[in-house]
Amino acid sequence: MPMTKVEKHIVETYAGLFEQLSPNTKLALLEKLSASIRKAKRPKENDFLQSFGAFGSDLPASEIIDDLKKSRSFREKDLKL
Repeated sequence: MPMTKVEKHIVETYAGLFEQLSPNTKLALLEKLSASIRKAKRPKENDFLQSFGAFGSDLPASEIIDDLKKSRSFREKDLKL
């Protein structure tokens, strides 16, 4: 996949910064970049599916709904049109 203009600019900017670093620091950065590329990327769908059931409660749904409705507060405000 070709790089966008923004990505190319970012690469050039970082490359300029790297010129000032020692060889050992450059190698450490290279190792970190290599490790980040090797990481197995989970499909985003898994993140979405894992979000189901994230709200944990032992209360039945009807009680949770009642609690939410009771906690609502409204204020009256006159609108001058």
